Amino acid sequence: MYTGGYTGKILRVNLTDKIAKEEELPFDVAKDFIGGAGFGIKYLFDELRAGTDPLGPENKLIFSTGPFCGTSVPCASRIAVTGKSPLTNAVGMALSGGYFPPEIKFAGYDVLIIEGKAEKPTYLWIKDGTVHFRNASTVWGMKTTDCQQVIKNELNDQNVRIACIGPAGENLSKIACIINEMRAAGRKGLGAVMGSKNLKAIAVRGTGSVAVTSEERLKIAKGNFGKAMKESPVLYSAFSKLGTPMVVDALCALGIFPAKNFSATGEFAPVEQIGVEAQNTRNVGREHCYGCPVGCSQLRLARTGPYAGILTEGPEFETMYSFGGETGVDNIDSIIAADRLADELGLDTISAGVAIGFAMELFEKGILSSADTGGLDLHFGNHEAMVTLLRLMAYREGIGGLLSDGVKAAAQKIGKGAERYAMHVKGLELPGYDVRGAKAHGLNYATSYTGADHNRGYAFQEIFGIPIPYAVDRFAVEGKGKLTKWNQDVRMATCDCPTMCAFLLDMAVPAIATQNTADLMEAATGLTYTPEEVQKVGERINNLARAFNVREGFTRADDTLPERLLTEPLKEGASKGNFISKDDLKQMLDEYYTARNWDLNTGSPTREKLKELGLEYVAD
Repeated sequence: MYTGGYTGKILRVNLTDKIAKEEELPFDVAKDFIGGAGFGIKYLFDELRAGTDPLGPENKLIFSTGPFCGTSVPCASRIAVTGKSPLTNAVGMALSGGYFPPEIKFAGYDVLIIEGKAEKPTYLWIKDGTVHFRNASTVWGMKTTDCQQVIKNELNDQNVRIACIGPAGENLSKIACIINEMRAAGRKGLGAVMGSKNLKAIAVRGTGSVAVTSEERLKIAKGNFGKAMKESPVLYSAFSKLGTPMVVDALCALGIFPAKNFSATGEFAPVEQIGVEAQNTRNVGREHCYGCPVGCSQLRLARTGPYAGILTEGPEFETMYSFGGETGVDNIDSIIAADRLADELGLDTISAGVAIGFAMELFEKGILSSADTGGLDLHFGNHEAMVTLLRLMAYREGIGGLLSDGVKAAAQKIGKGAERYAMHVKGLELPGYDVRGAKAHGLNYATSYTGADHNRGYAFQEIFGIPIPYAVDRFAVEGKGKLTKWNQDVRMATCDCPTMCAFLLDMAVPAIATQNTADLMEAATGLTYTPEEVQKVGERINNLARAFNVREGFTRADDTLPERLLTEPLKEGASKGNFISKDDLKQMLDEYYTARNWDLNTGSPTREKLKELGLEYVAD
């Protein structure tokens, strides 16, 4: 019996048959998987057959909250969106914040599972346990902000919270995302999954609340948590005022801010143009997620040229990288404009920017011609072309149609050696860290169950010099396998499942992360864990995600990095001369698989390991 944290309910919606039904959330699922990404991966593995078409009606789109979401636990307003990724054919899982996540809980649900395909454009209207299938023909084709406003007007309630897709998702771009307000479940093409189901939006309104097991214990646990937050040297003093883009300066100093499709890292380091001081000249306010005292999301206004007057929530660091360093663009106002446009079109900013940087390098090398680009001058630094390409990708027009499914698919179609310049792992474009100067971070890219995803096992030890669980040399190889396992398992269990903002792990609670989660879980839900058991939950889910991918045909050979990172040393900057050689990668993978008790040849979890984790049915 649930006493707090959970509603104990799953809402399953079949769009084909227009049937919505409630199901009980099994108690053992809550105990073993906590919530968020854990629930999403559990139901995805259990309910999808191998070989399911990611854009077919058999794929599931799973929205799952965590037990802290909707309670008074700070920084817990997050939701995991899970499905089979059309970009990678692997597990697709993306997280989003804002106010949509707790609204799902207030409406009465821990999990929303969407299956089937609507006959015509549809949006769901969920209010306190009632579900309506509504005609979305009016909002089909709209950008995301307009879509949300029109639906609120139609429902005569400005407090409705909405997750929707833009034109990119409607046109099944495999780099399309899902937007709620101006927050994105950004990566792995889940917006295309939503579009393939003819589902334009999910509107939710809940008037309920989320109980906790013990208010007294929760007050104590939150007190310890809040103390760690206040003692952080950067959380309130810098991060809340600057947000993630403050990392631009730090990564340029480390020589790992990627530039010009990873061809000029350390050479092109535009701190003066797009770093903290430049960002501060565009700040006009900040936004908070529900129940968050930090408020890291910055509102920035473009002030010059054709972009003047455009406002965006961001750009976050990864967008400063993808529309800045990656493309060789140092015009901050164009980056602000591109960020807003990508949100309105429903494009993942990381994959979109990397696709543009990829096309720019091919153009400069003569692999793409002006005839191929429709006359667009795609030299690095051309911000007008960058903004134009976003529209072309969302609407699958011209060269945009080639890039709208990501760099792996584009390179295969282009040929002429283009594959060498496609910066991806398992089909997912690389985030904003040149891992030639941060090798655990690189091993995480290679092994993450979603592909190149910095958030699945972020190596804050290398990026920020935090000596937890121990100090590391970012250029060293030894020990990085064990460290990556720790990063992935702890992040999964303490952030992606409860659901907690991952920035807290990096900046406030790394030393007490698992204990903090255990204390909050007991107070909020009544479920008891030791810190070791918390970490074991993360290990269980990472093994289940790996098993899903193995079932889809992924092997050790897919745990690799782009050729450029394996063969080309960095030419300039503080990481000059470094790269991850193929021998380095082999050594790290061997150590990682050994630490995980996975088969060294195939990269598959062993029966012994799965049985230990209570996943014997997965081995069967």
